[in-house]
Amino acid sequence: NPAVQWELIAVANGAVQGQPRPSFDLIFQCDPYDPTYGYQSWDEFFIREFVPGVRPVDTSPGILVNACESAPLDVATNVQYQDTFWLKDQPYSLKDMMNGHQLAETFVGGTVYQAFLSALSFHRWNSPVDGRIVDAFNVDGTYYLENFYTGFNDPDGTPDPAAPDESQRMLSAVAARAVIFIEAENPNIGLMCFIGIGMAEVSSCEITVDVGQHVSRGEQIGTFHFGGSTHCLVFQPGVNLDFIQYIKDITADPDTHADYNVAINSKIADVLPRSAA
Repeated sequence: NPAVQWELIAVANGAVQGQPRPSFDLIFQCDPYDPTYGYQSWDEFFIREFVPGVRPVDTSPGILVNACESAPLDVATNVQYQDTFWLKDQPYSLKDMMNGHQLAETFVGGTVYQAFLSALSFHRWNSPVDGRIVDAFNVDGTYYLENFYTGFNDPDGTPDPAAPDESQRMLSAVAARAVIFIEAENPNIGLMCFIGIGMAEVSSCEITVDVGQHVSRGEQIGTFHFGGSTHCLVFQPGVNLDFIQYIKDITADPDTHADYNVAINSKIADVLPRSAA
């Protein structure tokens, strides 16, 4: 469908400002001469891969790259082991996000970066660092859940028309998700955690790495299936991240929404020397 292709091309090109590719087959791996473009199912289309070279990995030293092609949502600091949702306030709760894992306590006082993947986005996850997989597991969770006060009971009278979009912070603790702990080779990062979070009906969070495996920056670690989702990167206290200006602009104001995705494998932050935790 040309209209659908146009939407997908526009979203993909939005992540690489000033470097557009004009057609679907120049962006995504496919067979443009086949009626279904070579995809054997809806999900195979949904988890389509980029043409090699379309999303090169930024190999600059001392940076953090984007794990998912996604729109910035939030940067939170001094996150707590366990916290409470109150009205529209949705603080991050590490114990719940990590399903009570013994490593959750080591992130108390640290930083969470969260970003959103729309249904039109690329849905595979790549490692944001060079490192080793310390642990990786799936957590069962809810479907179609939203914060009570961002729905029809929004005190401002402006309910979220998409239901889960304004509940993403809360969903990090209650939705079906995949949790992957990575020990980064960069000592200024150390142990970090990737959390892939399903939204609405999405619960298929597939982990494609094994515990003990070495991963390189930009190497696939998993994928969502069937729908739009969100994800978090979690860092321990003392980790100093200087995020790119676009992320700073979006996350500085909770009422500001991202206009475009940040490309997967591109820099999202400079990693500065650690401070005393």
